[in-house]
Amino acid sequence: MRYQDYHSPRTALTVTVIKLLDLALLIYIANYILVPKFLYRKKYFLFALVFISMVAVSSIIKMQILGRVTHTPQLINWTVDFKTRLYDNIIPHFFLVIAGVAVKLIADYFRMQNRLVEIAKEKAETELNFLKSQINPHFLFNSLNSVYFLIDKNNTEARQALHKFSDMLRYQLYEVKGEEISIEKEIGYLKDYIGLQKLRTENISVQFNVDEGMKSFCIEPLLLIPLVENSFKHLSHFANGKQNEIRIDLSKQNGEMSFQVRNTTEGRHVHEFSNDGGIGLTNVKRRLELLYPQKHKLTISEKEGWFDVQLNIKLN
Repeated sequence: MRYQDYHSPRTALTVTVIKLLDLALLIYIANYILVPKFLYRKKYFLFALVFISMVAVSSIIKMQILGRVTHTPQLINWTVDFKTRLYDNIIPHFFLVIAGVAVKLIADYFRMQNRLVEIAKEKAETELNFLKSQINPHFLFNSLNSVYFLIDKNNTEARQALHKFSDMLRYQLYEVKGEEISIEKEIGYLKDYIGLQKLRTENISVQFNVDEGMKSFCIEPLLLIPLVENSFKHLSHFANGKQNEIRIDLSKQNGEMSFQVRNTTEGRHVHEFSNDGGIGLTNVKRRLELLYPQKHKLTISEKEGWFDVQLNIKLN
């Protein structure tokens, strides 16, 4: 119907507003509820069923309202001349809402493509920075081999420390190549690091508990070490000679890896950690966002003299 067909301009305006509000509401529900909940989760039948039902019910309700506003009885009793009601109201309504959904899908597609390009660029930059960071370790690794043989054979502690350090550099140079690595090798790297830290850190007790299920799967390399580094970096300085403690627990259950690092603290570094105080920790958070999107949870807390970092990752 044209606006000239109505009793007054006011009635025409009222009808237009009702139709626009009804259409806007349906498009909103379809785009922000039905599409994410059903279509993007590949529940196509449910999406079609709910979508068609929603449009049909809305069209009937709209005809009831318009019939009363325009004083048109045939709209109120929609069973009369049903074919006309179907072609004049329900089907056009259906295609208008479909058009709104199509716009949403196209916009989401281009947004996703742009995001994929950004992620690919960030990963390329990360790999480039990683390659650059290998220059110094490569030089150190070659130099350490020479230093090792200069140490007196009777100084076994120094030789063992240097050997652990060499193993860590070898891991970074030759094992880690930007791809996922076995958890067994990552655990070995953590143990070497802890062993070195225990040699240089006095008055400390370190417990590293590894669950029996921690084997035969891969994770991104060098993802856990910054959390362990943080625990050694921010130990307490007890004036009464009280011993510092670090507790590390690594386990896997129901396809999820759990990594917890706890250390005694004087409450000085929670704010630093939460605000990305260190480059290593900043990189960990960013790498988690890129490599395990929607599949990880990093929790940081402090309670009763203990600083606690809990990382959970859903494994592929």
